[in-house]
Amino acid sequence: MTATTLASYATHPASSRGRQHAEAADPARDPFQRDRDRIIHSAAFRRLEYKTQVFVNHEGDLFRTRLTHSLEVAQIARAVARNLGLHEDLTEAISLAHDLGHTPFGHAGQDALHSSMQQLCPNAGGFEHNLQSLRVVDELEERYALFNGLNLTFETREGILKHCSLSHARQLGEIGQRFLDRKRPGLEAQLANLADEIAYNNHDIDDGLRSGLITIEQMRQVRLFATYHDEVSRLFPEVQGRRLIAEIIRRMINALIVDLTETTRGQLQAHRIRTREDVIEAPSLLLFSAPMREQADELKSFLMHNLYRHYKVMRMANKASTIVQSLFKAFIDDPRLLPAGYRSNDEQRQARVIADYIAGMTDRYAIKEYKRLFVV
Repeated sequence: MTATTLASYATHPASSRGRQHAEAADPARDPFQRDRDRIIHSAAFRRLEYKTQVFVNHEGDLFRTRLTHSLEVAQIARAVARNLGLHEDLTEAISLAHDLGHTPFGHAGQDALHSSMQQLCPNAGGFEHNLQSLRVVDELEERYALFNGLNLTFETREGILKHCSLSHARQLGEIGQRFLDRKRPGLEAQLANLADEIAYNNHDIDDGLRSGLITIEQMRQVRLFATYHDEVSRLFPEVQGRRLIAEIIRRMINALIVDLTETTRGQLQAHRIRTREDVIEAPSLLLFSAPMREQADELKSFLMHNLYRHYKVMRMANKASTIVQSLFKAFIDDPRLLPAGYRSNDEQRQARVIADYIAGMTDRYAIKEYKRLFVV
C-alpha cells in the first residue's frame, strides 16, 4: 500500500519517529517494510518454529507453533489493515514480532521463569514475554556491526509493547511514555493485538479437535462455532472430518474480520478520527460489536476450561515448569554451568542474562539442557 492510498488516520512512514540509531534511507523500501524484513531474517523469528503454541513441539508435526501462529496473525492483520486503509507492512511487522520474547513451552514456561526470577532474584524485575519481545529487537539480536538489536522504528517497537506496568514504563523512556500518559498506540498496533486473539482462538480449536482433547459435540456449546457448524452441515451435508472443521473455522475467522472492520469504521466515524494524533488521544478504536465480543469471550472461556486446563495439557505444563525452574535454579546457583558469554559478576544482571538464555531456548533445546544437567 503506497502513501497515496493510506487513510489519513493511518501511520505514514514519512511521519515516523525514526530509529534509535540513525540510518540512511532505503530507496526501494519504506522504513516499515525494512522493519518487517529485519524481523523475518532474525534468529529469534526462526526459533519460533520450535516453540510451543499449545502443544509441545515434539508432540506432533501438524500442531501450531509460535512461528505458524505468528504468520497466521500477520495474515489476519493484513486483511483488516487493507480494509481500513492502514499501513499493511507496519501491521505485519508488529504481528510477526509480537511473540519473539516467548519462552519455550508457551505460557507455562513464561510463568515458571517469572516465578523463578521473583523467588531467587526478587530485585531483577521478573519476566514478561511482551517486554522480552522488545528486549529481543532492541538488544539481543546480533546482526549489525554498529548497534545491538534490529534498530526498528519507534512505531514498530511501540506496537510490539502491547502492555506494560507503570513501573516498567518509567524505565523504558519514550517507548513507555504512552502508558504513563494513558494514550493509545496507532491503529496498526491496536489491530495486531486483536488479530492475535482471532488467530489463537480459532486455530486452537483446530489443534484441540485434531488432538482429540475436545470434540465437535463439545464445541457446539459455543454459539459462534454452532452457527457455522450448522451452516456448513446444511450446505455440505456429506462433508465430515478435516474438511468440516476447516470450513467452519474459516467462516468463523471471516465473520470476526468482517465484524471488526465494520465496527471499527463506525468507531472512526463516531469519534471523528482524521489523523494518527486523533487515534492516540481517542479511546480504543479497534473493536468487535457488542454481540460479537460476547461470543468471542464465550469461545475464550470454553477453550480455557476445556482445552488449556485439560489434564493432558496441564501435565505438559507441569513438566515445562519443572524444566524451566530447574534450569534457572541450576544456573543462578552456579553460573559456571552457563556458556562463557552468559556470565556476569553482577547478581541482578546475571539473573537477567539467565532469563535471556532460557527464554531464547526452543522446546527441544530446553529439554536437552535439562537432560544434560540432571539425567545421568
